[in-house]
Amino acid sequence: MGKSRKTVQIVILAAVLIIGGYAIGSTLFASDSGGALKAGSEPPPFTLADLNGGTTALSDYKGKAVVVNFWGTFCPPCVKEMPEFERQYAKWKDQGLVILAINLSEDTLTVNNFVRQFDLNYPILRDVNRKTERSYGLRSYPTTFFIGPDGKIMEITVGGMTEQEIDDRIERLLQL
Repeated sequence: MGKSRKTVQIVILAAVLIIGGYAIGSTLFASDSGGALKAGSEPPPFTLADLNGGTTALSDYKGKAVVVNFWGTFCPPCVKEMPEFERQYAKWKDQGLVILAINLSEDTLTVNNFVRQFDLNYPILRDVNRKTERSYGLRSYPTTFFIGPDGKIMEITVGGMTEQEIDDRIERLLQL
């Protein structure tokens, strides 16, 4: 009986390891295609506080080309991109481009100092509770969503971009 008990214990242990390994593996390596945002999908709606005490909603810009950039002052590629987005905003705003920069829950003083330092003129929004960040499925910063006038995501870019890359995407976005 002792030998068969040991065999049963080994079989049970092996089954637990296999089932546990499968559960962990399927969680870690699961495809994001189910609910993840991708080109052609509609971005989740949001209404966030701006730096002037008001609120801004994505729906305020229905029918316009919108760039939604998630950023933080702690992120070197974000810091590099922000003045590049400012130059692109100055270049394209008369053609209807909207840039919404969503800061990732940093304190007001830090954000205001950053905006003043780089003389940013496009809307800077605050995702204080990170609800919008979660609804957009962010995994790293910066992440930028290019949303066409039709309200669909044209492209999602994870990581920093050069000014030329930003310009190319905005030009395509405005041609939709």
